[in-house]
Order: sequence, then C-alpha cells, then structure tokens
Amino acid sequence: MSDSRADLALVNYAADPLSVELREIPKATIRPDEVLLEVAAVGVCGSDLHMWQGGISWEMNYPVVLGHEFCGVIREIGADVNGWQEGDRAISETSATIDPHSPLSRRGLYNLDPARQGYGALVDGAMRSFVAVPQRILHRLPEGVPFEHAALTEPCCVAYNAVVNNGQVKPGDRVLVMGPGPIGIFSAHLARLAGAEVAIAGLPSDASRLRIAGEYGCTTLVEGVEEWARERDGLGCDGVIDAAGASAALKVAIEVVRPAGWISKVGWGPQPLNFSLDPLVQKNVTLQGSFSHNWPIWEAVVAMMASGQLNVTRALGGTWPLEQWHTAFETMHSRKIVKAVLTP
Repeated sequence: MSDSRADLALVNYAADPLSVELREIPKATIRPDEVLLEVAAVGVCGSDLHMWQGGISWEMNYPVVLGHEFCGVIREIGADVNGWQEGDRAISETSATIDPHSPLSRRGLYNLDPARQGYGALVDGAMRSFVAVPQRILHRLPEGVPFEHAALTEPCCVAYNAVVNNGQVKPGDRVLVMGPGPIGIFSAHLARLAGAEVAIAGLPSDASRLRIAGEYGCTTLVEGVEEWARERDGLGCDGVIDAAGASAALKVAIEVVRPAGWISKVGWGPQPLNFSLDPLVQKNVTLQGSFSHNWPIWEAVVAMMASGQLNVTRALGGTWPLEQWHTAFETMHSRKIVKAVLTP
C-alpha cells in the first residue's frame, strides 16, 4: 500500500444483508499490554456468514472489521508485555476486552463475563493485515502447526467446550450431533476421541460436509435419526450435541435422547421454540448451554493439534487471499466445504 499507516480490512458496516466490503482503515496501534500481530490466517466462521447475510441475534458495533479465528506473527511488543518477542508465532483467543475484576473473570470464566467484547462483533477483528492483541489471550503456536490449521483452533475450542466441559461423553456412549457445520464436525471428532460412537445428522444439501464427517469415522444421517438413536436398546442415545441451532433440531434432540440423558446446545437460533418442553422434564434430561471457551480449553486444543490427535485437515476446504473474500464466503455458505480460511 502507498500509505504504511493504512490497512485493507473486511468491514461489516450495517445490519442489512450484504453490508460487507473491503475498506482502507488506519493500521492498528497497540497499548502497553498488547502486541501487534501480523495476521497470517483467519478462519471464516458461520457467524461471519450470518453477519454478511443479515439476521443475526447478537449485539454488534457498526462498522466493525470481521474475523475472530486468527493467528500470525508478532511484529511489535507493548512496553508491559513479557515473555514474547518479535517474530514469535501466536494464536489469539476471541475475548478482546473483559472486566478482569468481575466474579466470573476471577474464576477463569471470562468468556461468560457480561462485559466481554469479542473480536469481529464488538471490537475490530482480524480480517486485515495487522491486529492488536492483549497478552492475556495469546497462545504459542507450535512450529509443526501450519497457520491455516491454527486458524481453525477457535471453532475446535468451541467444540471442546460443548463436548468435554458441557457434555457428559463417556467411552462406549452413543452420541448424536445435530448439524454438520464446522462446530458440529469438530464436536463429532472430539466425541469420537472421547470414546463415543457418533452419528451426525444433516440435510440433503449438506452432502459434501456429511462426506467429511464420514471421513472422521462418524455415521452420517439425512434420515433415520430416531432409528439410529434407539438402535442399541430402544431407549435413545446417551447424549446429543445440538450444533444446528434451529428450534426443530432441539425438538428432535429431546425426542431421541434417552431418559436421564443429556443435551449440549452450542448452536444459536433466534426462533421461538413453538413446542413443549414437557418431554425434557418427563425424561429427566439435562439441557446444557455451551458458549465460547477459556484459557485451559485453548491450551488443551493447541496441544492436541500439535500432537496430531486433533486433525483439522479434512475440514479445511481451502484458503483465499483477503481480496477474494467473497468467493471464500460464497463457497462456505453454499455448504460445499466445511471451513474457508483467508490469508491477509
């Protein structure tokens, strides 16, 4: 660029559909507790697609630079930052700002702090060349993990929280995952790693993504969900991970889970339920919400990626330069691939 103080960024400038475009913005500057990260790769999230298409159900600041699944190389160090050097490879969490003194933050649950503001929604995100990152949410990126894989760490952390912390998966369980999007597929992968027999349910339009789920060793279902859930003893599956978000998916989850089973709901959906929750009561089922992630989850996921135990290769559908963001968004939105990654 002609101006070294400027940066090219993908900006969501209004709530209306298709209100996303490339804009030149001032290059990020850092505070004493931050580093300046040169973005090497940034994942396209389903929430980015929702913001592009309109109809979101969460708070936003407009205009805002999109992108919250990112990694890169440190190019500048704040005066109060310790233990990091220019040239270090790093991954960032999404909690750009929190109240460090809130009761939840003091418990390490800053992801649930009402004051939390996330990248790409309330704080300018990483679909640009440089982004300022507080030291408190930086994680070291092992040399063996490529940047385009590291950009998928965040959705893997969402899935880890849904499966490991908020699910109750035990070896030998039968677990149904609703929705073969990125969170659903990574949830299915993690449930398999935890020893469960896993099926993942989707729509006919999900054929390409269900094929990827099959490569992760999952049974894939477009129909016959109830039959699979009751196959073992007629009572239903042990647990359900609702990564779809639509009210219809939760209704199916309540129908097919066994008495005293559990449902971990990680998918968002603004629609009213329009059905009774009485079966949830009658079957004594645990319905657990699951949101975001925190430091120990990130450390576990990064270690699993570095060891090869957690494999994101199958889910990576391609990388595009930032200037080709529209192609990346369209390709992912069409459900032809699981994940798209931009390389600013």
